Amino acid sequence: MSVWATAFAAVVAFMGIGLVDPILPSIAQGLKATPSQVSLLFTSYFLVTAVAMLITGWVSSRIGGKRTLLAGLVLVVGFAALAGTSTSVAELVGFRAGWGLGNALFVATALAVIVGAASGGAESAIILYEAALGLGISLGPLVGALLGDWNWRAPFFGTATLMAAGFVLIATMLRATPRPAQKTRLSAPIRALAHGGLSTTAFTALFYNFAFFTVLAFTPFILGMSAYGIGAVFFGWGVCVALSSVFAAPPLQRRIGSVNVLHLALALLAVFQIGIALSGHAGIIVFTILSGIPIGLNNTVFTESAMEVSDAPRPVASAGYNFVRWMGGALAPFIATKLGEEVGVAVPYVLGALCCVAGMAVLHTRRHHLRALSRVDAGHTMRDTAEAAATM
Repeated sequence: MSVWATAFAAVVAFMGIGLVDPILPSIAQGLKATPSQVSLLFTSYFLVTAVAMLITGWVSSRIGGKRTLLAGLVLVVGFAALAGTSTSVAELVGFRAGWGLGNALFVATALAVIVGAASGGAESAIILYEAALGLGISLGPLVGALLGDWNWRAPFFGTATLMAAGFVLIATMLRATPRPAQKTRLSAPIRALAHGGLSTTAFTALFYNFAFFTVLAFTPFILGMSAYGIGAVFFGWGVCVALSSVFAAPPLQRRIGSVNVLHLALALLAVFQIGIALSGHAGIIVFTILSGIPIGLNNTVFTESAMEVSDAPRPVASAGYNFVRWMGGALAPFIATKLGEEVGVAVPYVLGALCCVAGMAVLHTRRHHLRALSRVDAGHTMRDTAEAAATM
């Protein structure tokens, strides 16, 4: 029950990422803002999330995982509700920044709590975490469309309500987690990035996240659809993210290895982004939805790789990795939208494709740092063999 309560709250937390997608045009219209100004909703959110990742381990090692989760939820509830009261883009961007702080405290700690409490081991816990991510990302646009069709402020109040429910579930169902025997230093996540494998994974993920959030943040402005239409497109995209992260990533890791899955997923994402850049309206819809497949593959494999590639404690490795990779989510929305406004709507996707290629180049040139992932792939194969033997 502890795991499921945390997973439910994680679903709602990740809903906040895609929640604003269907209502971005409505927010721009309601607050008389440009698309690039509205894109700062993502930038402030992920910039604060990235920086705050550096303190999550320090906080949780002093007050415990449960209290850290609850503190993060309180911040999300408060700032999501305040976002719904905004009268200007500047206010909304500021409240999203506070929301990002709460999200960082919750998300970084949730993964560690789920891994520690799940009975199926780290692999199963990470798949459950990524399933929560995929489900949250797919439901976010639907909730945003349904509530946003009534008023663009409603999705923010809806998220605050759902996160309050998550607070109650975790407060009542999650047992207090023991504090680590050794307190985490503030510098620990940065020090962890000195490991070649973790830094390779993190900086490749930065390029990947730039491409990921180019699709998420800019595409609503070129779809030319209602909130329901945008919500439906990104719901289909989110379903692809969830299904590929849970059902496609593990078998592919077993067959071709984690590093090769990352190469494959980055190449597919680059192809789909070029498809968006060169297509008409129907093609944009199709390639946007299909881009969820490589995004789901990347999410699962990057997360597991970051947890296993170094000898750093998982919360510390997660904090360092997320600090770097969320910078891609902070930079992409504003840069992509500005390029789309001033240069051409195809340019952001070409840049996103080039980022995928850059990520593949980092993986290739620093592949010797990722040899430790072979034991992860071997573990997948051994578990499969054991399960097959048990069914005979």
